[in-house]
Amino acid sequence: MRGRHSPLSLRGVTHPNPLDHMPSATEKANSSSRLNPSSWRTVVAPFEKPSTPRAIWQIVNTLVPYAILWVLMARFHSVSWWISIPLAVLAGGFVIRAFIIFHDCGHGSFFKSRKANTIVGFFCGMLTFTPYYHWRWEHNVHHASAGHLDKRGTGDVRTLTVDEYLECGFWARLSYRLERNPFVLFILGPLYLFFIGQRGSSKDASDRERQSVHTMNLAILLMVLVMGSMIGFGTYLFLQFIVMGVAGAAGIWLFYVQHQFEGVYWERGEDWDFAAAALQGSSFYKLPKVFQWFSGNIGFHHVHHLSSRIPNYNLERCHNSDDLFRSVKPITLLSSMKSLTFRLWDEPNRQLVGFKRAREVALERRSEPKQTTENEASTSEQMSGASLIQSAVDKILPHTEGR
Repeated sequence: MRGRHSPLSLRGVTHPNPLDHMPSATEKANSSSRLNPSSWRTVVAPFEKPSTPRAIWQIVNTLVPYAILWVLMARFHSVSWWISIPLAVLAGGFVIRAFIIFHDCGHGSFFKSRKANTIVGFFCGMLTFTPYYHWRWEHNVHHASAGHLDKRGTGDVRTLTVDEYLECGFWARLSYRLERNPFVLFILGPLYLFFIGQRGSSKDASDRERQSVHTMNLAILLMVLVMGSMIGFGTYLFLQFIVMGVAGAAGIWLFYVQHQFEGVYWERGEDWDFAAAALQGSSFYKLPKVFQWFSGNIGFHHVHHLSSRIPNYNLERCHNSDDLFRSVKPITLLSSMKSLTFRLWDEPNRQLVGFKRAREVALERRSEPKQTTENEASTSEQMSGASLIQSAVDKILPHTEGR
């Protein structure tokens, strides 16, 4: 997660030319993505206006239940862990929702006031163990480069092409395979990211971004000391581990599916198009209503990537407002499971594939030298035959000329 870009930027994968080879289910989106920016901006503009009452209500219905759950966990852990652990799992759901508030504040879309976004964003960042300014910078890189093969590497799930993977050495391939293992990707990875990874800053970060990491680390330490002194450090850390484990696993899964799905868009250089990348490179994850609520409507990710200025509480209304969005094929909870089989980007075929495809390509390439050798041998035999004929002719021709 490194690199500096403009404030609209993180990363992405699957289809031919964004405007020429879209799936039939997204023909209208394809057509609309060819319009110049002013066309689709007219569609999203009405939904980019934050609502203070809706923002405040979302804070209340997220943070108040979360606080109540912690009170209940503190109260019942001495009675039975069979009560506290399920409460911690539920609390993880509210942390996901708190992260969406944090996320919107980072885009400046949750409140009209920049100051309000910063204050609420910082507080939610503390609850989600994420530094506000540093994360905002890296996440903005993602929005500016999602679906761009030449700009992978910041704020995304690392994705190699088949060729890149085959060019790696043994240890690099093993490392990549471990990264892509579901247990590492959705269990160990999130725990490492939120508890350890977010405690340091990027070497390319500005002074403000670095300072935001240090400030957040102090705020988290203070929160741990207060909570630990109230319910016991061992109890607090155990429950917080469960809360963040649930929230982290679900959060990473959501982010993964939003950019790693069948038919996803990746392009290079000038072929990359912002609107096409938003509509094809970000999924419409149609979740059951209860999951949609806990995830803060982030399943409407195609809308969010087209305009990050739309607050989460307006995403669904924007999606339903125009054929530009309604024509995008949804991914369901069941169909999203197929994303677990995707490991690499097959650039010639413009699709996400598994490691099996890499093995097939490797075998094809190993057979090429053999075929070349056989051809060379055949050519050599032909040349030998030709040499013998030429030799016989040379023996005859001088006599013929003498006559």
